[in-house]
Amino acid sequence: MKLVVCGKGGSGKSTVAALIAKELARRGRVLVVDTDESNFGLYQHLGFRQPKDFMLSLGGKAKLKEMLFKTKGRAGADILKEFTLDDLPEGFFVGDERIKLVAIGKIHEFGEGCACPMNVLAAEFLRKLRLRGHEFAVVDTDAGIEHFGRGVEASCDKILVVVDPSHESIMLSRKIADICESAGKEIFFLPNKIDEDSKELLELVDENKVVGILPFKKELFRACLRGEPLPEVKEISSVVDTLLRWGSE
Repeated sequence: MKLVVCGKGGSGKSTVAALIAKELARRGRVLVVDTDESNFGLYQHLGFRQPKDFMLSLGGKAKLKEMLFKTKGRAGADILKEFTLDDLPEGFFVGDERIKLVAIGKIHEFGEGCACPMNVLAAEFLRKLRLRGHEFAVVDTDAGIEHFGRGVEASCDKILVVVDPSHESIMLSRKIADICESAGKEIFFLPNKIDEDSKELLELVDENKVVGILPFKKELFRACLRGEPLPEVKEISSVVDTLLRWGSE
């Protein structure tokens, strides 16, 4: 399964992606693909060191732009050859045998240009990735919906939208649902940071596509604030069970 985790900025996408990856690692091998060019904290959630940008394995952003210019920047450009988890280039991933993390690319300097080449590379990376039995990919996206425009989700199996208690998050989740329907992609919702004051959120999303509910947890909040590895969250196990079961029956 290739699972995309998306949603509004601050909804908890990276946190959820890390929690799901850790749970999936109990069941097989997991590749976490960080496609968010502006979030630098995912590796800390997993207890890893920061990885080098995968883009550097191709010569960096300038070289990637040259490759895209030759192909007119189209989605599906043959930048990479097909590969498996065992073919990842040494030095461009971190982790262990159960969980590996790849960061496609980050914005590091003032005026270096937009993230468009990274999004195209992310789409190509996921298109060429070949998973075998009991292997999973969990994709952490940038905030919003630009990654849909770049076709990052094209070769992925399921889309999980993290929805926090805000009107903006609810509206975005509906927009993503429309996009997924037109693209023929399976979409699911995960309400996050739910407490007594935000239960109304559960009435505003399609209950038939809700894979679970994550309550607000102080220990999770503290770990995110301090940049520490995330603690276990018992609700994640049933969320993963549902994701693996729904759409596969």
